[in-house]
Amino acid sequence: MPIQVGQDSAKTRRKITVGSQSLSYYSIPAATEAGLGDFDRLPAALKVVLENLLRFEDGGFSVSTDDIKAFAEWGANGGKNPREIAYRPARVLMQDFTGVPAVVDLAAMRDGIKALGGDAQLINPLNPVDLVIDHSVMIDEFGNPRAFQMNVDREYERNIERYQFLKWGQKAFENFRVVPPGTGICHQVNLEYLAQVVWTDTDQNGEEVAYPDTLVGTDSHTTMVNGAAVLGWGVGGIEAEAAMLGQPISMLIPEVVGFKLTGKMVEGTTATDLVLRVVQMLREKGVVGKFVEFYGDGLDNVPLADRATIGNMAPEYGATCGFFPIDAETLRYMEQTGRDKDRIALVEAYAKENGMWRDTGYEPVYTDTLELDMGTVVPAISGPKRPQDHIALDAAGQAFGEYVKGQREGKDTSANSEIRWEGEGGQPEPKKIPGDEGHHKRGFVATEDGHYQLHDGSIVIASITSCTNTSNPYVMIGAGLVARKARELGLDRKPWVKTSLAPGSQVVSHYLEAAGLQDDLDAIGFNLVGYGCTTCIGNSGPLEEEISKAINDNDLIATSVLSGNRNFEGRISPDVRANYLASPPLVVAYALVGDMNVDITRDPIGQDKNGKDVYLKDIWPSQAEIAALVEKTVTREAFQSKYADVFKGDEKWQEVDTVDSETYDWPPQSTYVQNPPYFQNMSKEPGEIHDIDDARVLAVLGDMVTTDHISPAGSFKDTTPAGKYLVERQVPVREFNSYGSRRGNHEVMMRGTFANIRIRNEMLDGVEGGYTKGPDGSQMAIYDAAMAWQEQGKPLVIFGGEQYGAGSSRDWAAKGTALLGVKAVIAENFERIHRSNLVGMGVIPFEFTGGDTRKSLGLTGEESVSIKGLSDVKPLQEVAATITMGDGSTKEITLRCRIDTAVEIDYIKNGGVLHYVLRNLAQSAA
Repeated sequence: MPIQVGQDSAKTRRKITVGSQSLSYYSIPAATEAGLGDFDRLPAALKVVLENLLRFEDGGFSVSTDDIKAFAEWGANGGKNPREIAYRPARVLMQDFTGVPAVVDLAAMRDGIKALGGDAQLINPLNPVDLVIDHSVMIDEFGNPRAFQMNVDREYERNIERYQFLKWGQKAFENFRVVPPGTGICHQVNLEYLAQVVWTDTDQNGEEVAYPDTLVGTDSHTTMVNGAAVLGWGVGGIEAEAAMLGQPISMLIPEVVGFKLTGKMVEGTTATDLVLRVVQMLREKGVVGKFVEFYGDGLDNVPLADRATIGNMAPEYGATCGFFPIDAETLRYMEQTGRDKDRIALVEAYAKENGMWRDTGYEPVYTDTLELDMGTVVPAISGPKRPQDHIALDAAGQAFGEYVKGQREGKDTSANSEIRWEGEGGQPEPKKIPGDEGHHKRGFVATEDGHYQLHDGSIVIASITSCTNTSNPYVMIGAGLVARKARELGLDRKPWVKTSLAPGSQVVSHYLEAAGLQDDLDAIGFNLVGYGCTTCIGNSGPLEEEISKAINDNDLIATSVLSGNRNFEGRISPDVRANYLASPPLVVAYALVGDMNVDITRDPIGQDKNGKDVYLKDIWPSQAEIAALVEKTVTREAFQSKYADVFKGDEKWQEVDTVDSETYDWPPQSTYVQNPPYFQNMSKEPGEIHDIDDARVLAVLGDMVTTDHISPAGSFKDTTPAGKYLVERQVPVREFNSYGSRRGNHEVMMRGTFANIRIRNEMLDGVEGGYTKGPDGSQMAIYDAAMAWQEQGKPLVIFGGEQYGAGSSRDWAAKGTALLGVKAVIAENFERIHRSNLVGMGVIPFEFTGGDTRKSLGLTGEESVSIKGLSDVKPLQEVAATITMGDGSTKEITLRCRIDTAVEIDYIKNGGVLHYVLRNLAQSAA
């Protein structure tokens, strides 16, 4: 299907000739010549958005001349002009955890539009959609040569229903491609193959048009591709579905924070150390809802793989994206990764013609700036529960000891946490490698090979995982060299450490094998376990039974070290309380040590074959060693070879059977895919926004409640509401899989909402897990209480603190909230994606004003809440709320309604964005 452009865009349309190619494009300098304003000093990231509006000006695309002039005003106003605009990304990227429910919604919309008298074929992606299956593989097997194949076999056994459904979607929908399991992680596949930096397509007039490659993705780490100057960010599945169906992304012209990089990294530091420092600085700065653009001459010393690592972590520093302009390094990376030579030439010519090229002295207008001399970056890790909790490596052992002491004394020394552990007191002895007799009286594990002691700080998971770092050959080669040097000295992982290597693409395996480093990694337990997200999204798999038992029987604070981007509570493993983000080389080093209490910068990490102490410096490779191997083994031919048949898949994928039909025949017995209730019995006309009257409180939650807390992705037990649902349907516990894999079944996901094992509802005293008070005042599961309140016809509200909804872009955090009967979430502030998702599901977000918080108001959960003035509410309007306390007294407060734009008012009136799109499609067809 050709791209559509606006009718009035001709005044800025120009021609560009590259080699034998002549293409049209929309020129920002031409817009200045046409008197629309001076755009020369706009940041490159904002020029990409501006070009989008130029291309779609008028022609029924809701883009006006005033929208374009607003960008010139943005620059004149010092980087601020929060005007609402309609933005249309070129394509959509999905992964399977979020992609399955999105395809479920599209299938349900086909049923829904037929019920409204429309044509099912109207429900088709108008923009290209790529779905990469990367979230399903789980680490059941590890540390041996069979691990990869056995994990793949189990993946297909667990997920065959989902794969059959996705294959149906690939046949049923136009513009929809699926990258099969075992290929790689969506963001790495996007960076290495799918992204083109400058996109080309034919418009409705038959002309070939060049324009910036842009996208939205149903995963928050879509931002990784901004390292290659491709503007993209994560949205919820519901917003992505709307974009697929031609609905623009409604957004305010963002503020852009400039992050100036100077100097260069020093010996012994990695891209991971740099990004952890960047995350810390930007969280302190406060960039939620803003673009961040990196600039400065220091970028000349930052390879694109490092830029992608920084771009990837944008959700962790809270920004919409972290963008790097096109420059010579962008072209070098495109060449290395096998992009077409003509495309590379086009990227250079287009960027220079349209003012998007970064050269020496590039310094546009920014809303605000900050600066980092990369020479000051030190080796570091982050944890134990937030990516921004930066710890210099030489302070890590001491910091962990202080954290444990705080836990044992009933207070948490990590930031923004109120967790309380009940357990034995005492701080673990520092700087001792466990295994020594008498080291610790708890956590004794007897095995066939001997015995050892586990204690607070024992590292039970060390995982090289996630697109964040496995996309970067410098840190991956570095990890292999650490393994090689350790192997040569006779060091090995500690026996209680579950080690794993899960690259983000097959190219990584190619260069590790070419360098001979995979053998070294295998020798110390880092065997290939699969190509996918694994540990980073909670698919770390079970620990050995004896280790799990020792941890839980003795209330130990076990730890994990992973090269991922997320370390939220309850995410990595139910047996692990403290999780640390680290570079791949450090993950290997910590596996050798096996103890978080050890200061690995000063203390021995083990003994060699002769009993001599070995230190980290003895096995750490130099930057020159790493660079030489990268140069030798990371080749253009490797990328071209591994991506030659990217959509074909292996024999297992080719053997997956599916039906060929316009609408999906929902199998009633399926526990993975069910027809959701959103569009059933839907009226042809939207309703109105109603006041909230006498709503009851489902939960009172603290600061930094993440989407992992709201809708966990990992495993669950048979005693949970979701587990009971499956047991009732004769699903054995071994086949439960994970919440993430069952996102196509609303019955499981409703029961899993607010069910994270580490969530803490302040309505209850010191209780962890998804519990609340029911209508009779007794403690029960949140799902059960919500259903009980629904039976009484009572609407529900959630109270929260700061940064409510941080983390993943998962739409089920909003879907589950809506299906539980929650009408409003009232918090101090919201993370960008989750706020949008709530609106997209018809749930209204509100923020406290005037210094009010859940704490200052003394909320206990016994209250009822009424919110007035919603029938004619305007974007960002303040409204009156009455809180009736448990003793019958009342408090009048003012809330800010976080319906941010005019179109979002329509979404709420319709019951959600998909209902809005569905009604519009049905009406336009009629």
